Amino acid sequence: MTKIKRRDFVNKTLIAGSGIMASPFIAQAGFHHSVDDAIKVALVGCGGRGTGAAVQALSTKQNVKLVAVADAFKDRLDKSLSSIIEKVGKDKVMVGDDAKFVGFDGYKSAIPMADVVILTTPPGFRPMHFEEAVKQNKQIFMEKPLATDGPGIRKILETAKEAKAKKLNVVVGLQRHYQDKYIQMMDRVHGGKIGDIVAAQAYWNGAGVWVRPREANQTEMEYQMRNWYYFNWLCGDHIVEQHIHNLDVINWVKQGYPVSAQGMGGREVRNGMDHGEIFDHHFVEFTYADGCVMSSQCRHIKNCWNKVSESITGTKGRADFGAGSITSYKGKSIYQHDSLDDPNPYQVEHDLLFDAISKGEYKYADAENGAKSTMTSILGRMATYSGKMVKWDDAINSEVDIMPKKYAWDANPPVMPDSKGRYAIPVPGQSAVV
Repeated sequence: MTKIKRRDFVNKTLIAGSGIMASPFIAQAGFHHSVDDAIKVALVGCGGRGTGAAVQALSTKQNVKLVAVADAFKDRLDKSLSSIIEKVGKDKVMVGDDAKFVGFDGYKSAIPMADVVILTTPPGFRPMHFEEAVKQNKQIFMEKPLATDGPGIRKILETAKEAKAKKLNVVVGLQRHYQDKYIQMMDRVHGGKIGDIVAAQAYWNGAGVWVRPREANQTEMEYQMRNWYYFNWLCGDHIVEQHIHNLDVINWVKQGYPVSAQGMGGREVRNGMDHGEIFDHHFVEFTYADGCVMSSQCRHIKNCWNKVSESITGTKGRADFGAGSITSYKGKSIYQHDSLDDPNPYQVEHDLLFDAISKGEYKYADAENGAKSTMTSILGRMATYSGKMVKWDDAINSEVDIMPKKYAWDANPPVMPDSKGRYAIPVPGQSAVV
């Protein structure tokens, strides 16, 4: 972390006006003064990202122990624990059989056992898990995105205020905020190296992700939970689950959030019964309060042009965050970042969080920005699904709740297949989204 200045992290992770500062020891918030005092961690959500986040937490300099795990599925929980032990060793994993919780309500038992909670389930569950963690006065790392609909975003924002009042550190896995290349580039863009910002481009174009086919004797709830990426109540569509990273960077550049969006999308290639209800491509124009427009692309189609990056056009030049370069319109290099020695931002976000916790300091309040960048992604989905111009205020205040009314294996999810096994697909010009 030698190349990343403490000032840079503090400036980029504090929310303006939040009054965050080093604070005295607060026992009920799970702070620790000494690295000799083990910091106990609970993992809620044992998929690949949860496993990785747990390994990163246990790889910090502090004396960190994993003491509880929770997941909807036992096989996923067991696989995660085995992988964590393989990577960090048994001495850091103190999870007995009485600290393994399976099912929808397992988080309620795991969270009270720890000082720090890692929330990495599919994002539809994030609002309720975040609420419980703050209620229990825990320090928090939670993965993006933070919700899948307007009511969920409002719950996150409400809980974020409570977390601030309790001085609970909250880090959100929008790791570009903890990445040296992005920090250095952002300092220069905000410092005027490319002049006034007039346009922005954001991309997450790739081949797509896994598909988990339906298995014999699965209930509909289990099928959707296993195949969660393809159902909006769980994932939010890939514009929310993945493209949020790029949209968040543009919000960071603009130091604000869009006021409206319009766009188009559909299911051109990924349109089988195993692909649930989400689109395989989105194109959205997001407009900010000053009239600046971000052009946004995300696509999950094989054998196409791929790009995952963000670009900014200014009156003096152009910044390409993916390449780490700033150039003038005459082709002169203004800045080129060398990433060879940059630390892994996924590890850095945990290093900083656990360092603050061990010192009894309150520094990180990522939830508000995480919620609003998630809302930016949901706004884009609303625009492509409806084919209409959607305003931010209408989107964030929407009463359209896409979450289940009951969480049980024999309960019906919010969307159900027809007699042919297919799900209703949003139709631009017809589908209501707010």
